[in-house]
Amino acid sequence: MSSRSLPSSCLPARGVAAACAFVAAACLGSLPASANEPATAVYQQPSADIRAVLDAPGLPQHSVSPDQRTLAVVQLRRHRSVAELARPSLRLAGVRFDPAASGPQLVGTIERLALRNVEQAGAPERVVALPPGGAFHQMRWSPDGRRFLLQRRTDSATELWVGEVASAQVKPLKGVRLNAVLGADIAWLSADEIAVLAVPDKRGPAPVFTAPSGPVVQESMGRVSPERTLQDLLKDSQDEAVFTHHATSVLRRVQLKTGATREIGEPGLFFNLVVAGNGALLTERLVPPFSYQVAWNDFNSVAELRDAQGQVQRELGRVKMAVGVPIGGVVTGPRQFWASPLADGAVYWVEALDGGDPKAKVPHRDRLMRLDAPYRGEPREVHRTAGRLGGLLFLEDGPRALVTDFDRDRLWVTGALVALDGSAPARTLQDRSMRDRYRDPGTPVSRTLANGRSAVRVDGGALWLIGAGASPQGERPFLDRLTLASAKTERRFQSTATHYERPLAVLADGRMLTSRESATEPPNIVLRSGEGLAQMQALTTHADPTPQLRNIQRELVKFKRADGVELSFWLYTPPDQKPGERRPAFVWAYPLEFTDASTAGQVSGANSRFSTFGTTSPLMLVLDGYPVLMDATMPVVGKPETVNDSFVEQITANAQAIIDKAVEMGVAERENIVVGGHSYGAFMTANLLAHTDLFKAGIARSGAYNRTLTPFGFQSERRSYWEAQDVYLRLSPFNYANKLKEPVLLIHGDSDNNAGTFPIQSQRLYQALAGTGGNVRYVVLPFESHGYIARESVGHTLREMSDWMKRQTRDPRAPAAK
Repeated sequence: MSSRSLPSSCLPARGVAAACAFVAAACLGSLPASANEPATAVYQQPSADIRAVLDAPGLPQHSVSPDQRTLAVVQLRRHRSVAELARPSLRLAGVRFDPAASGPQLVGTIERLALRNVEQAGAPERVVALPPGGAFHQMRWSPDGRRFLLQRRTDSATELWVGEVASAQVKPLKGVRLNAVLGADIAWLSADEIAVLAVPDKRGPAPVFTAPSGPVVQESMGRVSPERTLQDLLKDSQDEAVFTHHATSVLRRVQLKTGATREIGEPGLFFNLVVAGNGALLTERLVPPFSYQVAWNDFNSVAELRDAQGQVQRELGRVKMAVGVPIGGVVTGPRQFWASPLADGAVYWVEALDGGDPKAKVPHRDRLMRLDAPYRGEPREVHRTAGRLGGLLFLEDGPRALVTDFDRDRLWVTGALVALDGSAPARTLQDRSMRDRYRDPGTPVSRTLANGRSAVRVDGGALWLIGAGASPQGERPFLDRLTLASAKTERRFQSTATHYERPLAVLADGRMLTSRESATEPPNIVLRSGEGLAQMQALTTHADPTPQLRNIQRELVKFKRADGVELSFWLYTPPDQKPGERRPAFVWAYPLEFTDASTAGQVSGANSRFSTFGTTSPLMLVLDGYPVLMDATMPVVGKPETVNDSFVEQITANAQAIIDKAVEMGVAERENIVVGGHSYGAFMTANLLAHTDLFKAGIARSGAYNRTLTPFGFQSERRSYWEAQDVYLRLSPFNYANKLKEPVLLIHGDSDNNAGTFPIQSQRLYQALAGTGGNVRYVVLPFESHGYIARESVGHTLREMSDWMKRQTRDPRAPAAK
């Protein structure tokens, strides 16, 4: 079980009293600001204005049934508690799970579930009565739309419940204990029967060890193996035994009408279960030996085809353990398996043609292989991609698919229509920079088939595409019809400038469901019909949960940095900030890499969107009187292999332009601007403070500050530390701790398992700054990972940020000093 004791590596070596004070401060939420200030003993609350927004209900989510007759309105619980985060859990092989429930450590709990009839706009909402106790989560529709499934986590199991749309009632499927440690797949054998991954009936108690069986020994003799920096990995044979016990599941058939259930096949470490065609099952499972260097999803595995009784018909291929793979590369041999959702039941997988090495110069990097039912012959190659094959979407009128591949050297995406039977040459439908949002054609609309699988919908030889509609004026979502024979698109709908309206579904009769909102209207579901889809009928009438946010002013601000690269930010100003009134301001940003300046300045977001503030959003500072420059673009332009060579210079140029624009607009005081960011944004923040004097202070959350701790690449960096030592060293704010004199607030979850941002990153930067006379406050959030989700942690984080702004600048509503 996970322990609440902090590792010895985070204790200062200055005696028991100092160690105890450090641990108490870290566990309770903050460190003292000075040697004479006592540690905070309890979680702190933000201002009443922020607390009110935090505790307001979130906006509901919506899901349309496969038969397009029912709309589910799902209200999720907005906050978890620290007590929930503290539930006993195991951290093994790169996964964190609840051993008692055989499921994920955390789930998105459904607080309220209601059903609405799409055909009858005025029909009353039917609330599904969810019994008290446990945590209901993960709703799924049956293929025919007549039923839905729910999972419920209890203290001892993950249960499966079935609901009837007609009655809006649910009941448990007794005797079914799901095993969702490695996955929660459900395969629909018919409209009334499913196959699930379940806890084996004969699973005994978990192994218990009271002492280690011996030393842990690893050896690498001349093999190049550049592994990413990961946490929660297996450490020894005892870890292997515990992981194997909890991750082992069995296939179980379940009759939804009668509740009858039985195990099929033998137990295994299954992590994938899908229907192949109309009867076979494609499964993937882990096979030993395991690794202490990579997580479970990079272990050895085998893909197999099974019959409906769970018996293996054929082994499709063994995926090698991803150890010794080049940075940015892939394993050789079979990988990434798909099963056709169509009646042909064909199965597909990818094989590298470049030895898995992205630096190899070859005309094609991957090939797509196909094996037809009854799976006795030899597979055949059906397509080759110039870049790394990334996606395969089957068309419902197959055998055709949309295949996407990625060119790592150019950061380029190509999409092609491929005849999987070789009856026609592949045709390119998309060819653009990965960062070019303005040319994004959108996502194809899919349809759920009778076997529960989805395939791209084809109507009269055409596809439907739903896109964000990014443009220099902001996002305006659209619906396009793409005729496959001519590759021409026709725009059927686009959101107006006054409303942000996102298409959700195209009904069989041509009507359309959308989510419609504006700056003052919360998102609601609308049914559009008639000529040009101009007629609207509201299906939901959700109220504004936070009306106090409507008076906040929001503006898209566009400008250029010194070298002409276009930049932008969304300016949020408090209702009481008068035109021309300068206040201390906060800049929030996240760096992104681009290969050309034309895409670096593209705008995201829309002024017509309904403002909602996320739980730890820096926009909460607006409620305390500060103008916030949100999502300030921070592009770093250059060749992918060497883009970080000018990282510091480019973020400096970006920051200078951002500050100049805010001051020019008369909203910010140049001498009182604070910069902040999360994760890579925190890394950016520390670098700006270390290399410039542009900002008064900084707020860095869950960041990485010593790149020698991520020696085999980070973010977009493709070179290892030994190939680009000067870059790694210069981009490590830790190395400049003695020069970083602007005050910085460091916040980190003590259970951060994100690759490269372990808590030691903040621990070591704090020690370096404290030891060299820096100005630093370090807040450790118990049980939190890379993002913060407990109500107590969220409130405390925002309180720390607001207090830091006041402490380093001033109260924004007080008169400026003369």
